[in-house]
Amino acid sequence: MTYELTSAEKLEIVNQHLKNIEYSIFNLSLSVVEEESTSTPNSETISNLNIQISQANAKKTALLAQLSELEA
Repeated sequence: MTYELTSAEKLEIVNQHLKNIEYSIFNLSLSVVEEESTSTPNSETISNLNIQISQANAKKTALLAQLSELEA
């Protein structure tokens, strides 16, 4: 027996992924704030965190496009 996901189930999964990415972006942003608050912030750490934020935003954009396709 095969099972295919309904459109609603697919939308739910994409929305869950988007929520997880939002959590990640917020968490990474807090890590930047924490690092910047130290007496000697590590610029390499901040740069790496900002790269991760950019990558997460790229994933978010891709998922939003997928969401639009599913809603069409």
